[in-house]
Parts: sequence; structure tokens; C-alpha cells
Amino acid sequence: MSNTSKLKHEQIQYVELLTLDIASTKSFYTQCFNWEFTDYGSEYTAFEGENVDGGFTVGKPVNGSILVILYSDNLEVTKEKVIQAGGNIVKDIFSFPGGRRFHFTDNNGYELAVWAY
Repeated sequence: MSNTSKLKHEQIQYVELLTLDIASTKSFYTQCFNWEFTDYGSEYTAFEGENVDGGFTVGKPVNGSILVILYSDNLEVTKEKVIQAGGNIVKDIFSFPGGRRFHFTDNNGYELAVWAY
């Protein structure tokens, strides 16, 4: 996630998926689409795209288990906008390798996240 030119304020920038087997998932996407991965420990691997990045983390895939992640130039301001619009903060701002983020549910109950450096 080092290419800041593709970061657009409050737009989808990252998609996180669940997998039971990181190694076989990497093999599948490398074979199919020639994706390249960066591992962050044994339970997370990330890929970069021209416009949207993504990653796989250990967990049981279920319908609805994709986490859409938006990028923000100002995490605190975006969090306040989510609250003002009626969103529910389900994970307050926390740090992770590469930045900080929070999770919220929208008025339909969908969980999304917002991250920033």
C-alpha cells in the first residue's frame, strides 16, 4: 500500500477476504491472474492492484465476509461523518501495520472499514 497516487479520499481502496488456507489461496490467484503477494506474518497476505488493493486473512469464508475498506485523508473527520449519517462504529480507531482504521456498519447492517496512514 505504498502507492499514494491511487488513494482517493473516501473511496473504496482495499478489499479484505477470508481464507482457510493462505498458501493455496496465493497459489490459486498467482496461477490464475499472476498476482503478487506480500506476507505479513503467517495469517495475512496482501496484493496490490492498479486502483484497488486487497488481502487475505485466516478465517472461514462465508457469504458477506468480504470487508470493503475505504481510504481517508482524515480518519477522525470521516468517523464523525459516519456517525452523523447514522452509522454504528463497531471497532473504534486502532493501529495496524501500515496505518490506522475503524469499522462501522451502515444502515443496512453491512460492515465496512476506513483506513488512513
